[in-house]
Amino acid sequence: MTDTPNIEEEHFTPIDAHRLLWPERAAHGPRILLLYGSLRPRSFSRLMTEEAARILARLGAEMRTFNPTGLPLPDDAAPEHPKVQELRDLVSWSEGMVWCSPERHGAMTGIMKTQVDWIPLSLGGVRPTQGKTLAMMQVSGGSQSFNAVNQLRILGRWMRLLTIPNQSSTPKAFLEFDEEDRMKPSPFYDRVVDVMEELVKFTLLTRDNKDYLLDRYSERKESAEELSKRVNQKAI
Repeated sequence: MTDTPNIEEEHFTPIDAHRLLWPERAAHGPRILLLYGSLRPRSFSRLMTEEAARILARLGAEMRTFNPTGLPLPDDAAPEHPKVQELRDLVSWSEGMVWCSPERHGAMTGIMKTQVDWIPLSLGGVRPTQGKTLAMMQVSGGSQSFNAVNQLRILGRWMRLLTIPNQSSTPKAFLEFDEEDRMKPSPFYDRVVDVMEELVKFTLLTRDNKDYLLDRYSERKESAEELSKRVNQKAI
């Protein structure tokens, strides 16, 4: 047995601690995109994202919220559709995201999944979600559940997002908002604040060195042309 690892030296370098821990820092507030998963006139997932946006503003972030009204089903329109382009432009702009879905039939809503499905894994040679942060929330009409946030966590990992550990699940959401559509003080509200604080901190920690954090040996040793041939082969 040899102690020499079976690696290609020209593609393998020691970790640069200085680059990892002391990157050049951006001065603007964290750019956060919020997505919600219901089109109802009084959508509690929308109200929850609006509450989250207020908290993010107090934490110094820049926020934009995507309205899914008019977004076509995946593959039912061209990528040039205006709502698809709007969503993709917002994802490219963002450094972190908040996904908030109602739970419907024990799962996230189709509206939530449609938005994620329109976000490509690759866009013009760039992975638009890779290395960005993600926080998840869900609202329920009944008892507390974590089905939607668990599914969103799987999606976030698949999209190569840095999904924060904390999450928010609010049961009987119709009881948690007042007549002015503001969330009432409660432990559920406190959890939303916790999640937004954590999202901003993780975004500040990672946004300036996300490319280095996700730089992979396997991708350095395989050219883009070789990768394209491998993943697009017609027969295996």
